[in-house]
Amino acid sequence: MLGEYRIEGRRAAEIAASVERAVGSGELEPGRLLPPMRELAAQLGVNPNTVAAAYRTLRERGVIETAGRRGSRIRSKPATTGRDYIRVGVPDGVRNLVDGNPDRTLLPGLAEAFAVAAERSDREPVMYGEEAVEPELARLARAELDADSVPDGPVVVTSGSLDAIERVLVTHLKPGDAVAVEDPGWGSLLDLVPALGLRVVAMGVDDEGPVPDDVRRALDAGARALIVTCRAQNPTGAAVTATRARALRSVLKKYPGTLLIEDDHGHRIVDLPLHPLAGTTRHWALVRSVAKAYGPDLRLAVLTGDPVTLDRVHGRQRLGPGWVSHLLQRAVVHLWTSGAVDARAVAASYERRRDALIDALEERGIAARGRSGMNVWVPVPDETGAVARLLHAGWAVAPGARFRVSAPPGLRITVSTLTPGDIEPLADAVASAVEPASARHYA
Repeated sequence: MLGEYRIEGRRAAEIAASVERAVGSGELEPGRLLPPMRELAAQLGVNPNTVAAAYRTLRERGVIETAGRRGSRIRSKPATTGRDYIRVGVPDGVRNLVDGNPDRTLLPGLAEAFAVAAERSDREPVMYGEEAVEPELARLARAELDADSVPDGPVVVTSGSLDAIERVLVTHLKPGDAVAVEDPGWGSLLDLVPALGLRVVAMGVDDEGPVPDDVRRALDAGARALIVTCRAQNPTGAAVTATRARALRSVLKKYPGTLLIEDDHGHRIVDLPLHPLAGTTRHWALVRSVAKAYGPDLRLAVLTGDPVTLDRVHGRQRLGPGWVSHLLQRAVVHLWTSGAVDARAVAASYERRRDALIDALEERGIAARGRSGMNVWVPVPDETGAVARLLHAGWAVAPGARFRVSAPPGLRITVSTLTPGDIEPLADAVASAVEPASARHYA
């Protein structure tokens, strides 16, 4: 069960530390089944309650997961290590359609923005005790939120979308609480939730967003929080429509105590209107990142929400990092006000690539999804085989296991680097990889 590794310890903390060390060193690999609690207790000569406490600690730290009678096992991406075990290596000469990065040619240059921000910081250095949010950034962000009918609320700046989501979750929830998340959904979020000691409740998502019946079932089952991607959903490209937003609001009105978090990371790269759910419940938050439109290394997101939630987030942030660098905030203000990114042109560029690939796949009898954003999702019967065959053909794509809880298998293809000349060869390769027999007949 554990190979050559032997768990050690007499106290719960020692047993948990022994497992955690082995996971961090690679001696206990993801998916490895742990001994039943009574069996391990007998081996160590301790009370089964001691082992139960150790396993509980490991669950709360995001190291293991428990599936009832099937036992406890190391999570697929344990929080104790930064290694990504479900990532496809990209050999030399293979096209990288794995990483989900934006098109570098669509990102703005940063030198001028940081030079302007640095010059101002030389004249007006930010000192301890000053406001955490740059006033001009807050004003610009709030104006865009108002234009998109997001309810009024304070503005907080965080170090990216995931940082914002984590801070909101911990302000309201405690270990053991359940969170409804999209399935398939953002892999980092699927790892973050259990790493916080929270339970994932999967809900289906189609091209229009989360499926209302699944949301209702998740909330009926006791989920205390709901996380929704507004547009450019990762990995399927779903975007919440006006009709779907009305249906979701109707569900949420019956659960006013739900913590609602909306992730609008597709802002400025998607030419589809926002249909916010914000304000339907007592506690809510909506976050917008600059990563996709201006560059992943700009670790900045704007967060708004109800006053209680934002006050808690700001207060906890003040006790930790204090604030996000005003140098970075001022650089983002310059990028926004200088028109460094033509949002419509960026959205149109990604749309052309997505649509071209989806149409080419449809011609070959392969269904694919990608309503917005920079990814296309392809359902497949054999995920591992399809990834391997595509890699052999010169194309590296992301296995759907990185994005799934219980949803059927699939592949995520990032279209950011595709050229018009890539579409037909890639579609042929996907068709051959997904349905080899039918693909040979098609050829």
